Amino acid sequence: MKLVTAAEMRQLEAAAIAAGSSEAQLMEEAGLAVAQESWMLLGTLEGRRILVLAGPGNNGGDGLVAARHLYDWGAEVAVYFPAGHRDESRLEELRAREIPLLMGDDDPGGGQLRAQLEAADLVIDALLGIGQRLPLDPASPVGRALAALGRVRASSYQPPKVVAVDLPTGLDSDSGAVDPLLVVPDMTVTFGLPKVGMYQAPGSDAVGRVQVIDIGIPKEALEAVSLELITSRWVRQHLPARPADANKGTFGRVLVVGGSSRYRGAVLLAARGAYRAGAGLVTIAAADDLAAGLAPALPEATWLPLPAAPGGTLAAEAALSLRAEWAAARAAVIGPGLSLADETRAFTWAALPDTADCPGGVVVDADALNALAAMDDAPQRLHPRAILTPHPGEMARLLRTTIPDVQRDRPGAARAAADRFGCVVVLKGAHTVVAAPGGAAALCPFANPLLATAGSGDVLAGIIAGYLAQGADPYTAARLGVYLHAAVAEAAEPELGRAGLLAGDIADRLPRVVRDLTQS
Repeated sequence: MKLVTAAEMRQLEAAAIAAGSSEAQLMEEAGLAVAQESWMLLGTLEGRRILVLAGPGNNGGDGLVAARHLYDWGAEVAVYFPAGHRDESRLEELRAREIPLLMGDDDPGGGQLRAQLEAADLVIDALLGIGQRLPLDPASPVGRALAALGRVRASSYQPPKVVAVDLPTGLDSDSGAVDPLLVVPDMTVTFGLPKVGMYQAPGSDAVGRVQVIDIGIPKEALEAVSLELITSRWVRQHLPARPADANKGTFGRVLVVGGSSRYRGAVLLAARGAYRAGAGLVTIAAADDLAAGLAPALPEATWLPLPAAPGGTLAAEAALSLRAEWAAARAAVIGPGLSLADETRAFTWAALPDTADCPGGVVVDADALNALAAMDDAPQRLHPRAILTPHPGEMARLLRTTIPDVQRDRPGAARAAADRFGCVVVLKGAHTVVAAPGGAAALCPFANPLLATAGSGDVLAGIIAGYLAQGADPYTAARLGVYLHAAVAEAAEPELGRAGLLAGDIADRLPRVVRDLTQS
């Protein structure tokens, strides 16, 4: 499923009009859909009171169409205009039905609005659409209407249900920023395609159930949209095959390179992630003393002890010892637990060009990313099938910007990094973004605090490498890993709540999540 910005949605609407639709026809389709979804939400319309909060623009027009249909189907409908309305033809249709039309200018104390809200079974938020700009003014007519709705929802014994038209008023359609006045709806009925902000935190928690309605956008126009939501259906279709006559060589070898005295477990977590994703063999390359102590913790792995530097990290000369190993593996992870030592930067600088011998690709993670960010020739030192997996702080260093700038436009930041470094980039966090050079990008549908635990990113790096080893291309492997890593947390939440999932649990629960997904 594709996602659009406000600007892209306007282009799609223009394409629909150019293909023969009219603005009035699009409004009719949208308003009818809102009315139908409202009916289904209530279950019955007989004797139900519905209040439409209508803004002055097209979003308000959609609400007026919905009001007309709901009245014709038997509901008691009223419309409240906090800031007036310019579409006189729509108003005439409602006046002909004797639907009450209440103007904010005639209700300076808000008493009429409060009475209507308290009596309503359902409120339709048709105040502002994709063109709204935050923050909202609390003293404006729209701001006062939202505040009144919020008070009734918070204080009533049986508060009205709320349906938002296209997106809730107070939600930025691109960034997912949320205004304090926003009233979280039970449902958002959105048109054409869902908006990016609906799948960006904190907006993803402010939309209720999302229902996407086709309003006749031409297929060829939809094909130009390059941001997608990763879905369970897509994952099922792209999981690597697991033939019955396979052996461990069928599913590839993953080489995990990293570790230091302070971060001993990182390489183990990455290795477990690769194994649980289905890799046939995992080799861990770590400093010799570290390898000796960790080997019993993962007997399934093979080990490659390498020269150590002070602090138990890999010495720069360890890159020479690794040269023959890259080609022997089908995929690799470099970086988990390496630490920020100067020796780490020297090792990473020397090792990265050699990763080009690894046929399936390499995941560059954690402290290898920090070392990469300091290299002026970083793009030239990367494997053409590299996958970078930064969190927002690491992304800020890679792009030489700030964390707020990264978080303000996460898809844009991921795309910029993918183009700059010429490889797939995974920007971790709530609704992780996967981007490929050229503009293609995908969002994870999940944002779950269970994943906010030490070592979670190491497991994700290993999972992605596991899918690379099984033959997935980098963009596919990254999307598979991101979705399934987060799906583990979604599956665990009914049992654990929103805290307490360990990174090792993510790896160990992965096969059950994959099984359930493929059997659904």
